[in-house]
Amino acid sequence: MKLLRVGTAGAERPALLDAQGTLRDLSGLVDDIDGALLADDEALGRIRAAGAAGELPVLDATGLRVGPPVGRIGKVVCIGLNYHDHARETGSAAPAEPVVFFKAADTVVGPYDTVLVPRGSTKTDWEVELAVVVGRTARYLESAEEGLAHVAGYAVAHDVSEREFQMDRGGTWDKGKNCETFNPLGPWLVTADEVPDPQALGLRLWVNGEPKQDGTTADQIFPVGEVVRYVSQFMVLHPGDVINTGTPAGVAFGQPEPKPYLRAGDVVELEIDGLGRQRQELKPA
Repeated sequence: MKLLRVGTAGAERPALLDAQGTLRDLSGLVDDIDGALLADDEALGRIRAAGAAGELPVLDATGLRVGPPVGRIGKVVCIGLNYHDHARETGSAAPAEPVVFFKAADTVVGPYDTVLVPRGSTKTDWEVELAVVVGRTARYLESAEEGLAHVAGYAVAHDVSEREFQMDRGGTWDKGKNCETFNPLGPWLVTADEVPDPQALGLRLWVNGEPKQDGTTADQIFPVGEVVRYVSQFMVLHPGDVINTGTPAGVAFGQPEPKPYLRAGDVVELEIDGLGRQRQELKPA
């Protein structure tokens, strides 16, 4: 299923994009697309049955904002340097264990929302990423297979970063990763049953129409199931939590000087096979 949330920010309603590409209203069945729903197999089954039977009301998508496909996100866990080609372009050795950092949940915005260039920024960068949405509580998982079994679905994420704040201002990466609007998510949450192999997905990103990233999740150093297993050794993952699993080569930071960092007025578009496409215009904060 392709689940999404539409409407003004903070007042989104749950919806389903059916197999014919028609937007369907889920508000008569569920309150929201969130961790409580994703952990409820019975509720998900009702959505599947109603969608298959054509019983859901049609929503007019004209002018309708698409919000993040998951509401009330508890935490956004991010994995750095998780593609062989991205490690090479940044001159870094492949890590022996996943590099883990966080984004605040309030950095998450819709897939077509404006991204704000922070005040004083000179090194705002792009990163297309596969986002994993947790569907079952995960703690101390023992195998990558268990990790995959705890995934509710997948989405496109844009892990926007400010490299000066991240690298040159002291401390950890948090300052360069948590600026407002720095995690567009969506347009859809595609349930795990529709993504049989998360290690066979193409990821692409364009800036002002120019191709910048063109990679595949087959190049991940730590695959999705192992990432979920690993993270569960250090924290409890709850339904509705999001894991951004890293970016392939092609970011501005990895390019020769002068590096083509983003500026207000730029337009970024990104997509992942089967998971949809995003588009953001950048504006000054």
